Amino acid sequence: MAIGFDIITIFPEIIEAYIGESILKRAAQKGLLDVKAYNLRDFTTDKHRTVDDYPYGGGSGMVMKVGPIYNALKAVKADGAERLTLMLGPQGKTYDQGMAEALSRESRRILLLCGRYEGIDERVRESLVDDEISIGDYVLTGGELAALVIIDSIARLIPGVLGDEDSAKEESFTWGILDYPHYTRPPEFMGMKVPQELLSGHHKEIADFRRKEALKRTLARRPDLLEKAGLSKRDSEILNELCSHKTGTEDLEEEK
Repeated sequence: MAIGFDIITIFPEIIEAYIGESILKRAAQKGLLDVKAYNLRDFTTDKHRTVDDYPYGGGSGMVMKVGPIYNALKAVKADGAERLTLMLGPQGKTYDQGMAEALSRESRRILLLCGRYEGIDERVRESLVDDEISIGDYVLTGGELAALVIIDSIARLIPGVLGDEDSAKEESFTWGILDYPHYTRPPEFMGMKVPQELLSGHHKEIADFRRKEALKRTLARRPDLLEKAGLSKRDSEILNELCSHKTGTEDLEEEK
């Protein structure tokens, strides 16, 4: 299975530089990932290759023009291939692992429109794209980083992209909770030891330890994830134990 992306941006070099390195580069070489970056300025009609203008009604900043974006979308789609067209912006649906997994199964090419300046002419959102996506509640100078986040998170879910197929299955959020802690050699460093359970060689004991540590970390750092995670009966028992231990510790501290 391969997946294709088309990126419309005024800085295609940003996209190409990242895609040309490491795991994504190897995925492209294997034919598992196809990313094409298009320079929006190539679809302008004036000698200055203008992609932005002052906003109607006044205000600070510049707004990306609808005309060049329309021309770019029309040209990219001229090959007749089916595409899911997504605009990247702070008002969109919040991107998460569930969305990444859904998009990794998308049979159409995914076209990502990167904004810049103060924003994009509203007529693009209303008529030229299928949906809008936000990667978080903060402001970036442009949509290129957001596009790369989306490409990276989807590509690693495609079979064959990662060297170890179990890696994607055991990462944070894939289970619906945070990942367990990781260790490697040496077994002891400056008095800090690797948990004995991981050195036992007992597969069930290791799996149980990792699951408990993942639940403990999620309870401490992101308890909101537990509300929608698919927890087993054993998970619930572990959480009850962790909560009881935490409450007991707090009671002791209050008595002191």
